[in-house]
Amino acid sequence: MILVYTEHNEGQFSKKTLEALSYAKALSDKVVALAVNVADATVLQTYGANKIITVTSDKLTTFSVKTYVELILQVAQKEQVSTVLLPSSANTRYLAPVLAVKWGATYLSNISSLPKDGKVQKVVFSSKAIAWLPLAQKQVITLAGNTTEVKQAPVQAEIETFAPTLSEDHITLVGTEKFTSKVSIDDAAIVVSGGRGMQTPDNWHIVEDLADALGAATACTKPVSDMGWRPHSEHIGQTGKPLSCDLYIALGVSGAIQHIAGVNASKVKVVINSDPEAPFFKAADYGIVGDLFEVVPRLTEKIKQLHP
Repeated sequence: MILVYTEHNEGQFSKKTLEALSYAKALSDKVVALAVNVADATVLQTYGANKIITVTSDKLTTFSVKTYVELILQVAQKEQVSTVLLPSSANTRYLAPVLAVKWGATYLSNISSLPKDGKVQKVVFSSKAIAWLPLAQKQVITLAGNTTEVKQAPVQAEIETFAPTLSEDHITLVGTEKFTSKVSIDDAAIVVSGGRGMQTPDNWHIVEDLADALGAATACTKPVSDMGWRPHSEHIGQTGKPLSCDLYIALGVSGAIQHIAGVNASKVKVVINSDPEAPFFKAADYGIVGDLFEVVPRLTEKIKQLHP
Protein backbone atom coordinates (compact mmCIF):
# COMPACT_ATOMS: atom_id res chain seq x y z
CA MET A 1 0.00 0.00 0.00
CA ILE A 2 1.24 3.50 -0.90
CA LEU A 3 0.53 6.79 0.84
CA VAL A 4 0.69 9.86 -1.42
CA TYR A 5 1.16 13.24 0.22
CA THR A 6 -0.66 15.83 -1.90
CA GLU A 7 -0.09 19.56 -2.36
CA HIS A 8 -2.51 22.19 -3.56
CA ASN A 9 -2.78 25.93 -4.09
CA GLU A 10 -6.08 27.30 -2.82
CA GLY A 11 -7.78 23.96 -3.49
CA GLN A 12 -6.18 23.36 -6.90
CA PHE A 13 -4.00 20.26 -6.70
CA SER A 14 -0.61 20.67 -8.36
CA LYS A 15 0.34 18.86 -11.55
CA LYS A 16 3.17 17.18 -9.65
CA THR A 17 0.64 15.82 -7.17
CA LEU A 18 -1.39 14.29 -10.00
CA GLU A 19 1.85 12.86 -11.43
CA ALA A 20 2.58 11.30 -8.04
CA LEU A 21 -0.89 9.72 -7.90
CA SER A 22 -0.47 8.32 -11.42
CA TYR A 23 2.93 6.92 -10.47
CA ALA A 24 1.54 5.36 -7.30
CA LYS A 25 -1.34 3.78 -9.21
CA ALA A 26 1.17 2.18 -11.60
CA LEU A 27 2.94 0.67 -8.59
CA SER A 28 -0.04 -0.51 -6.54
CA ASP A 29 -3.79 -1.02 -6.64
CA LYS A 30 -4.01 0.33 -3.09
CA VAL A 31 -3.32 4.07 -3.02
CA VAL A 32 -4.10 6.32 -0.05
CA ALA A 33 -4.01 10.09 -0.63
CA LEU A 34 -3.47 12.59 2.20
CA ALA A 35 -5.01 16.05 1.67
CA VAL A 36 -4.42 18.90 4.10
CA ASN A 37 -6.70 21.90 4.61
CA VAL A 38 -8.64 21.54 1.38
CA ALA A 39 -12.42 21.88 1.10
CA ASP A 40 -12.94 19.23 -1.58
CA ALA A 41 -10.44 16.45 -2.26
CA THR A 42 -12.74 14.15 -4.24
CA VAL A 43 -10.89 14.91 -7.50
CA LEU A 44 -8.06 12.71 -6.20
CA GLN A 45 -10.19 9.60 -6.78
CA THR A 46 -10.16 10.42 -10.49
CA TYR A 47 -6.43 9.68 -10.48
CA GLY A 48 -6.58 6.38 -8.64
CA ALA A 49 -6.78 7.18 -4.91
CA ASN A 50 -8.78 4.33 -3.34
CA LYS A 51 -8.87 6.15 -0.03
CA ILE A 52 -8.65 9.88 0.68
CA ILE A 53 -7.71 11.07 4.14
CA THR A 54 -8.53 14.71 4.79
CA VAL A 55 -7.02 16.70 7.63
CA THR A 56 -8.05 20.19 8.71
CA SER A 57 -5.97 21.99 11.31
CA ASP A 58 -4.83 25.53 12.04
CA LYS A 59 -1.45 24.06 13.00
CA LEU A 60 -0.97 23.02 9.37
CA THR A 61 -1.77 26.39 7.82
CA THR A 62 1.91 27.37 7.73
CA PHE A 63 4.32 24.71 6.48
CA SER A 64 6.58 23.30 9.17
CA VAL A 65 8.74 20.23 8.67
CA LYS A 66 8.27 19.10 12.27
CA THR A 67 4.47 19.34 12.20
CA TYR A 68 4.04 17.81 8.76
CA VAL A 69 6.37 14.92 9.61
CA GLU A 70 4.24 14.20 12.68
CA LEU A 71 1.13 14.19 10.52
CA ILE A 72 2.47 11.90 7.79
CA LEU A 73 3.98 9.49 10.32
CA GLN A 74 0.65 9.11 12.08
CA VAL A 75 -1.22 8.50 8.83
CA ALA A 76 1.46 6.07 7.53
CA GLN A 77 1.33 4.06 10.75
CA LYS A 78 -2.48 4.09 10.86
CA GLU A 79 -2.77 2.86 7.27
CA GLN A 80 0.20 0.46 7.60
CA VAL A 81 1.75 1.57 4.32
CA SER A 82 5.18 0.48 3.12
CA THR A 83 5.83 3.47 0.85
CA VAL A 84 5.26 7.19 1.25
CA LEU A 85 5.38 9.04 -2.06
CA LEU A 86 5.76 12.81 -2.29
CA PRO A 87 5.72 15.15 -5.29
CA SER A 88 8.88 17.17 -5.78
CA SER A 89 8.59 20.69 -4.40
CA ALA A 90 10.48 23.19 -2.27
CA ASN A 91 8.64 21.91 0.82
CA THR A 92 9.06 18.19 0.20
CA ARG A 93 12.80 18.55 -0.36
CA TYR A 94 12.98 19.48 3.35
CA LEU A 95 10.20 17.18 4.47
CA ALA A 96 11.12 13.85 2.82
CA PRO A 97 14.58 13.18 4.33
CA VAL A 98 13.43 14.06 7.86
CA LEU A 99 10.37 11.83 7.41
CA ALA A 100 12.58 8.94 6.25
CA VAL A 101 14.84 9.23 9.32
CA LYS A 102 11.93 9.48 11.77
CA TRP A 103 10.13 6.55 10.11
CA GLY A 104 13.29 4.43 9.83
CA ALA A 105 12.86 4.13 6.08
CA THR A 106 15.06 4.27 2.99
CA TYR A 107 15.01 7.63 1.21
CA LEU A 108 14.90 7.62 -2.59
CA SER A 109 14.96 11.18 -3.97
CA ASN A 110 14.05 12.66 -7.33
CA ILE A 111 13.03 9.33 -8.89
CA SER A 112 12.25 9.52 -12.60
CA SER A 113 11.16 6.02 -13.66
CA LEU A 114 8.91 3.14 -12.75
CA PRO A 115 10.68 0.13 -11.23
CA LYS A 116 12.59 -2.22 -13.48
CA ASP A 117 14.06 -5.40 -11.99
CA GLY A 118 13.45 -3.97 -8.54
CA LYS A 119 15.29 -0.71 -9.22
CA VAL A 120 14.27 2.85 -10.04
CA GLN A 121 16.09 5.55 -11.97
CA LYS A 122 17.24 9.05 -11.01
CA VAL A 123 19.49 11.59 -12.66
CA VAL A 124 22.73 12.52 -10.89
CA PHE A 125 25.69 14.85 -11.41
CA SER A 126 23.47 17.75 -12.51
CA SER A 127 21.52 15.54 -14.94
CA LYS A 128 24.68 14.33 -16.68
CA ALA A 129 24.31 10.69 -15.59
CA ILE A 130 21.69 8.16 -14.50
CA ALA A 131 21.75 6.01 -11.37
CA TRP A 132 19.61 2.94 -10.64
CA LEU A 133 18.60 2.54 -6.99
CA PRO A 134 17.12 -0.60 -5.41
CA LEU A 135 13.66 -0.38 -3.87
CA ALA A 136 13.34 -1.14 -0.17
CA GLN A 137 10.76 -2.81 2.07
CA LYS A 138 10.01 0.53 3.70
CA GLN A 139 10.71 3.72 1.77
CA VAL A 140 10.10 7.42 1.29
CA ILE A 141 10.17 8.44 -2.39
CA THR A 142 10.15 11.90 -3.92
CA LEU A 143 9.18 11.90 -7.56
CA ALA A 144 10.94 14.13 -10.08
CA GLY A 145 8.61 16.56 -11.78
CA ASN A 146 7.52 16.18 -15.39
CA THR A 147 8.75 12.59 -15.67
CA THR A 148 5.44 10.77 -15.24
CA GLU A 149 2.39 11.08 -17.46
CA VAL A 150 -0.75 12.16 -15.64
CA LYS A 151 -3.34 9.44 -16.23
CA GLN A 152 -6.89 9.28 -15.02
CA ALA A 153 -7.83 6.03 -13.29
CA PRO A 154 -11.25 6.72 -11.74
CA VAL A 155 -12.23 4.75 -8.65
CA GLN A 156 -14.84 5.15 -5.94
CA ALA A 157 -12.76 6.33 -3.01
CA GLU A 158 -13.42 5.96 0.68
CA ILE A 159 -13.14 9.41 2.24
CA GLU A 160 -12.08 9.68 5.86
CA THR A 161 -11.54 12.68 8.11
CA PHE A 162 -8.54 12.29 10.40
CA ALA A 163 -7.64 14.33 13.48
CA PRO A 164 -3.90 14.02 14.17
CA THR A 165 -2.18 14.79 17.44
CA LEU A 166 0.22 17.61 16.65
CA SER A 167 2.65 19.41 18.91
CA GLU A 168 2.99 23.18 18.97
CA ASP A 169 5.60 24.55 16.58
CA HIS A 170 6.16 28.23 17.21
CA ILE A 171 6.55 29.69 13.74
CA THR A 172 5.83 33.31 12.95
CA LEU A 173 4.71 34.03 9.40
CA VAL A 174 6.62 37.11 8.30
CA GLY A 175 5.04 37.36 4.86
CA THR A 176 4.26 35.56 1.65
CA GLU A 177 5.36 36.06 -1.92
CA LYS A 178 3.14 34.88 -4.75
CA PHE A 179 4.11 34.06 -8.29
CA THR A 180 3.59 36.93 -10.67
CA SER A 181 3.47 34.48 -13.56
CA LYS A 182 0.02 33.34 -14.71
CA VAL A 183 1.37 29.78 -14.85
CA SER A 184 3.18 28.24 -11.89
CA ILE A 185 6.79 27.20 -12.54
CA ASP A 186 6.10 24.00 -10.60
CA ASP A 187 3.37 22.92 -13.03
CA ALA A 188 4.59 24.47 -16.27
CA ALA A 189 5.46 22.38 -19.32
CA ILE A 190 7.09 25.45 -20.88
CA VAL A 191 9.19 28.07 -19.07
CA VAL A 192 10.55 31.34 -20.48
CA SER A 193 13.27 32.98 -18.42
CA GLY A 194 15.29 36.15 -18.63
CA GLY A 195 18.77 37.07 -17.48
CA ARG A 196 20.80 40.24 -17.16
CA GLY A 197 20.70 40.52 -20.93
CA MET A 198 17.21 41.97 -20.47
CA GLN A 199 19.11 45.09 -19.31
CA THR A 200 16.34 46.62 -17.18
CA PRO A 201 13.14 45.40 -15.49
CA ASP A 202 11.19 47.68 -17.84
CA ASN A 203 12.01 45.24 -20.65
CA TRP A 204 10.45 42.27 -18.86
CA HIS A 205 7.27 42.55 -20.91
CA ILE A 206 9.24 40.85 -23.71
CA VAL A 207 9.61 37.74 -21.54
CA GLU A 208 5.97 37.91 -20.45
CA ASP A 209 4.63 38.40 -23.99
CA LEU A 210 6.45 35.31 -25.25
CA ALA A 211 5.32 33.31 -22.21
CA ASP A 212 1.69 34.39 -22.73
CA ALA A 213 1.83 33.35 -26.38
CA LEU A 214 3.14 29.91 -25.40
CA GLY A 215 1.02 29.44 -22.28
CA ALA A 216 4.26 29.29 -20.32
CA ALA A 217 5.55 30.32 -16.90
CA THR A 218 8.09 33.11 -16.51
CA ALA A 219 11.33 32.72 -14.59
CA CYS A 220 14.65 34.45 -14.04
CA THR A 221 18.28 33.94 -13.11
CA LYS A 222 19.79 34.58 -9.66
CA PRO A 223 21.35 37.99 -10.53
CA VAL A 224 17.97 39.19 -11.78
CA SER A 225 16.19 38.23 -8.55
CA ASP A 226 19.09 39.56 -6.45
CA MET A 227 18.75 42.96 -8.14
CA GLY A 228 15.04 42.98 -7.33
CA TRP A 229 13.87 42.92 -10.94
CA ARG A 230 11.82 39.79 -10.28
CA PRO A 231 10.63 37.98 -7.12
CA HIS A 232 12.86 35.26 -5.68
CA SER A 233 10.02 32.79 -6.30
CA GLU A 234 10.90 32.99 -10.01
CA HIS A 235 14.61 32.29 -9.51
CA ILE A 236 15.48 28.98 -11.18
CA GLY A 237 18.75 27.05 -11.25
CA GLN A 238 20.82 25.00 -8.85
CA THR A 239 20.68 27.76 -6.22
CA GLY A 240 16.97 28.42 -6.86
CA LYS A 241 14.24 26.14 -8.13
CA PRO A 242 15.52 23.19 -10.17
CA LEU A 243 13.67 22.91 -13.45
CA SER A 244 12.46 19.87 -15.36
CA CYS A 245 10.06 21.07 -18.06
CA ASP A 246 9.38 20.06 -21.65
CA LEU A 247 10.67 23.31 -23.17
CA TYR A 248 12.94 25.90 -21.56
CA ILE A 249 13.65 29.17 -23.39
CA ALA A 250 16.39 31.42 -21.99
CA LEU A 251 16.53 35.07 -23.07
CA GLY A 252 19.72 36.98 -22.39
CA VAL A 253 21.01 34.24 -20.09
CA SER A 254 24.76 33.67 -20.45
CA GLY A 255 24.66 30.32 -18.65
CA ALA A 256 26.51 30.25 -15.34
CA ILE A 257 27.33 26.69 -14.33
CA GLN A 258 24.88 26.79 -11.40
CA HIS A 259 22.06 27.89 -13.69
CA ILE A 260 22.76 25.25 -16.33
CA ALA A 261 23.00 22.53 -13.66
CA GLY A 262 19.59 23.53 -12.31
CA VAL A 263 17.78 23.44 -15.66
CA ASN A 264 19.68 20.59 -17.33
CA ALA A 265 16.86 18.10 -16.73
CA SER A 266 14.57 20.06 -19.09
CA LYS A 267 13.87 18.09 -22.24
CA VAL A 268 14.51 20.85 -24.80
CA LYS A 269 16.57 23.98 -24.10
CA VAL A 270 16.55 27.03 -26.38
CA VAL A 271 18.88 30.01 -25.92
CA ILE A 272 18.61 33.46 -27.50
CA ASN A 273 21.69 35.59 -26.86
CA SER A 274 23.74 38.15 -28.77
CA ASP A 275 27.04 36.66 -27.50
CA PRO A 276 28.04 33.64 -29.60
CA GLU A 277 30.52 32.64 -26.87
CA ALA A 278 27.87 32.43 -24.14
CA PRO A 279 28.40 29.13 -22.26
CA PHE A 280 24.70 28.24 -22.50
CA PHE A 281 25.02 27.56 -26.25
CA LYS A 282 27.07 24.44 -25.43
CA ALA A 283 24.29 23.06 -23.24
CA ALA A 284 21.37 24.11 -25.46
CA ASP A 285 19.52 21.97 -27.97
CA TYR A 286 18.80 25.04 -30.12
CA GLY A 287 20.32 28.49 -30.12
CA ILE A 288 19.81 31.83 -31.82
CA VAL A 289 22.67 34.31 -31.91
CA GLY A 290 21.02 37.69 -32.21
CA ASP A 291 19.62 40.75 -30.48
CA LEU A 292 16.80 39.42 -28.30
CA PHE A 293 15.04 42.81 -28.51
CA GLU A 294 14.62 42.17 -32.24
CA VAL A 295 14.36 38.37 -32.32
CA VAL A 296 11.91 37.71 -29.47
CA PRO A 297 9.11 40.15 -30.46
CA ARG A 298 9.17 38.70 -33.99
CA LEU A 299 9.09 35.16 -32.58
CA THR A 300 6.19 36.09 -30.29
CA GLU A 301 4.24 37.62 -33.15
CA LYS A 302 4.78 34.54 -35.31
CA ILE A 303 3.56 32.25 -32.52
CA LYS A 304 0.44 34.41 -32.09
CA GLN A 305 -0.28 34.12 -35.82
CA LEU A 306 0.06 30.33 -35.69
CA HIS A 307 -1.95 30.01 -32.46
CA PRO A 308 -4.31 32.99 -32.27
